[in-house]
Amino acid sequence: MKIKKIILLAIIGIFSINCTNQQARKPVSQSSGSFINESIERNKVLIAEEEEAIDKFIKNDSLNEYISSPKGYWYSYNTKIDEATNTPIRGDIAYFDYEIKKLDGTTIYTKEELKPQTYYVDKENILMGLRDGIKIMKKGEEITFLFPSHSGFGYHGDNNKIGTNEPLLCTVTLNDIKKDTSNN
Repeated sequence: MKIKKIILLAIIGIFSINCTNQQARKPVSQSSGSFINESIERNKVLIAEEEEAIDKFIKNDSLNEYISSPKGYWYSYNTKIDEATNTPIRGDIAYFDYEIKKLDGTTIYTKEELKPQTYYVDKENILMGLRDGIKIMKKGEEITFLFPSHSGFGYHGDNNKIGTNEPLLCTVTLNDIKKDTSNN
């Protein structure tokens, strides 16, 4: 019995001595920032390619004049209202129809598929480019927007018909603007 206790104490002693002499492990990998730098370079190339495709589209569409927005997309008026009327602001309700096409003109979603939209301005998540584009429109206007993928569905697409990193052509008709009276 005494031998078992001595052996047990010896084993515990050995383990405790070994545990006190251990040094902290060094990280297996170290971040050099190369992944981030490579990602930045890939995105720069992607954006340049998309802007080149959009520029080519604009040059081939001699019937319309496109305006470059400060938010990184382009647009052209199909129907322009020259009267000094309101544009949607935060909290308004915008009623609109739209369709989505590829830059080659292939229809991705028709107005019928997308159905009339009701959008609480800046209070709901919608396509990033549309979020800003709706706010430049007046009731009754129809505008064609050219969105690079980062203003559209980005690197992920929509998990249905819109692919990865796909620039989009969206034609939007703003049917009405109303004040949101539900909070009053």
